[in-house]
Parts: sequence; C-alpha cells; structure tokens
Amino acid sequence: MVTPMTQQAEIVAKMRQLIQILAQHNHAYYVMDQPCISDSEYDQLFHQLKALEAQYPELIQADTPTLKVGGQALSKFETVTHAVPMLSLGNVFNYDELLAFARRIEERLPQQSIEYDVELKFDGLAISLWYEKGVLVRGVTRGDGETGEDITQNVKTIRNLPKVLTLQAGNVPDLLEVRGEVLMPKAGFEKLNADHQARGEKTFANPRNAAAGSLRQLDSNIAAARPLAFYAYGIAQCQPHHGLSTMSASLIWLEQLGFAVGERHFVCDSIEAVQSAYEQINQERPQLSVEIDGMVIKVNDLKQQQTLGFLSREPRWATAYKFPAVAALTTVENIDWQVGRTGALTPVARLHPVAVGGVTVSNVTLHNIGEIQRLDVRVGDRVSVYRSGDVIPKVEKVWPEFRPVDAQEVTLPNQCPVCASPVV
Repeated sequence: MVTPMTQQAEIVAKMRQLIQILAQHNHAYYVMDQPCISDSEYDQLFHQLKALEAQYPELIQADTPTLKVGGQALSKFETVTHAVPMLSLGNVFNYDELLAFARRIEERLPQQSIEYDVELKFDGLAISLWYEKGVLVRGVTRGDGETGEDITQNVKTIRNLPKVLTLQAGNVPDLLEVRGEVLMPKAGFEKLNADHQARGEKTFANPRNAAAGSLRQLDSNIAAARPLAFYAYGIAQCQPHHGLSTMSASLIWLEQLGFAVGERHFVCDSIEAVQSAYEQINQERPQLSVEIDGMVIKVNDLKQQQTLGFLSREPRWATAYKFPAVAALTTVENIDWQVGRTGALTPVARLHPVAVGGVTVSNVTLHNIGEIQRLDVRVGDRVSVYRSGDVIPKVEKVWPEFRPVDAQEVTLPNQCPVCASPVV
C-alpha cells in the first residue's frame, strides 16, 4: 500500500523531529558525559522512532540513530579505529518482548538446545583493552562503535584492572582484546561526592557521569584519584584462539587472567529461567555494590552466536533486559481542579495511561498554580512522569519540542468547582 504524500510528509516530519532530539541527547551522553534525560526516557524516544521506521521502512532517514552506535569521539584524545566494531545492544522491557527475542533465536537455530548466559547490565562507560604478550598496551572508548578515543594513560590508573596478565594453567595469548565497562562502585561514588561537597566543589549527578568524566580527563592524575573499577564482559579477539566454547566459560577464563566480572552471573537452560534470574536480580539490586539498569541476555554457545550473526548495530544473539522504567513519556489529556479538606484547590493532570515503575499511572497531582507555571505544563503537552520505588508519581519535565499548536494554557479558575464560591 502506497502512503499518501501528505501523510508521508507528516511521518517524515515526526522522524526528523525524533532524530534531531536523539542526536542532541546522544551528543550530551556519549561526547560531553552530561546526559540531561534518563536512560528510560531516551529508550522511549528511540523506540518511537524504531516503531515508525518498522511501519514505514521506505521513509527511513539516512542519518537515523537506529543504524548507529554512540557519538563521535572528542578531538582532544587520539582517535583509534576498532579492529572489531563495538556494537550496541537491542533492548527488551517485559516478558512478552523477552519471549519474542527467544522465538527469533529458536527460528534461526531449529532443533537445537539453547542455553542463555545472563549477566548484570552495568551503567558505566564501555571500553576496549588490548594486551600484547600479556601486557596492557591500549585502552579505547566505544566512541561511535567504529572509532573511539585512546584513553590508555587513564585506564592504567584503574586499580582493579590487570596491567600484566598471568595464567596458572596454560599460556597467556599473544594478542587479547577484552571488552568491558568502567564504572564507579556505589561506595566510592558516595565518598567522592562527600569529599567534593566538603571542599565546596561540584558533586556528580550519578556514578556513570562520575566514571565517564574521570576517564576523559586529559590529566591522568585526576583519573588516578577517582575510585574507578573495570568489569569485563567479553572477548573481541584472541590469538591464538582461547579454545573455549561458551560465553560463561570465557568469563571464568577472564577471571583466571585477573579480571573482575559482574558479582552475579547465571547460565539458564530456558527463557523461563532467564525471567526468574531477572526477577531475582531486580529484588537484590539495592544490595549490589554497583549501579545496574538491567540484565544482559546472551546465547551461551559461541558457535551458535556465530550462526546468529549481527544486525546493523547490534548482535542477534544478545539483548539487554531493562528494569521497569522510573520515568515514562505520556500526554496530558486534561487538568482538573480538586478541592481538598482545607478548601485548597489542587490541580490534577489526567494523563494518557502509562506504565511507570511497574504500575499504570493516569493521574498526577500538579500541587498548585505555581508548579504549573514553573513547569509551563499545558493540556496536550508531552511530559515525563517519574516514580522511583514507592514514591507518588510526579511530572518532572515538559517536552516543549513536542507541543501541539492547540495546547491549552492553564489558569486558576475564578469559581470553586464544587460550591461555585469565588476563588481567593
């Protein structure tokens, strides 16, 4: 079916708007290390674009971020081309999407038994490490997936990262490229912020910003003073080949070489077992030493991974299973005024129902007219609603770039909606 020209123009305009917004936030996240929206908000915008592209593949724009990874490298570090591209991961957000991921794998591997390797999804900065004859020679950021920044001097200051590899059983490879994540464990992050606060210096918003900002200092003494840690999650190259047949075995081997890996790790023989592991880790999350935002699910068998191959920006054999979002995007359908026990008028936003932190939210208090003016929220606006833990949902952000032309400004009513007496 051919899409009419006027409808085509509207769809392309929607795509262009999403691409522009995602490009701004990609730059803030990957290049400046100063993200200004949450990961879950970014994911929702990204999936809106993907859904449009799936529905109208003939209108996909050449510069869409769905075919790219990360952001351009900063000019202040030397640029390095990755020998093996550092791809991104696809995402699933619920059990149905996890089942669909498993179904796609089963269709490509008919009559084969499939094991899943399940790891923590760290919220840090992905890097690649090169070892020649067991000696660390280079550390590179992910960058745009094809090229990254040489941060070798800063990487060498990370305390838990082996600079020279040793192996009790067998030989260290001639060439080994290890991929993993640099992050700041919770305890170190809290101490760093406390120290900064005591000295009257700027504190960091979250551990990821602190880790990324530390790694990308031109003065490696600053990185050395920060409590950074490296956690390995895979091998990009190994010469001679390590001879291992599974993802889980390769993680054990990396531990034997001296690398830290995630503090929780599962091998599951069914997708139902993967779901159980996910639920267990979601419960244990507050007790973990590092910040995570989900699990990474990988086909365990390395030959099966090879058979499954890759899409343009992500492997077919792996996905990230994100925890329930604490932030979600939705639309303000109306704003009503309610009268409290003390006679105070309270504005309540009626939202298009949206799942936030595991519950469906359709009503959110806006507290008072001052809060409405501070947010500049209008009927018809796209907004971000936050709910962390058991906290009452709250409108945190209005997206003026999505504001429709007929969005209605909100004013204080002249009369009480219950008794019609004048509002003071």
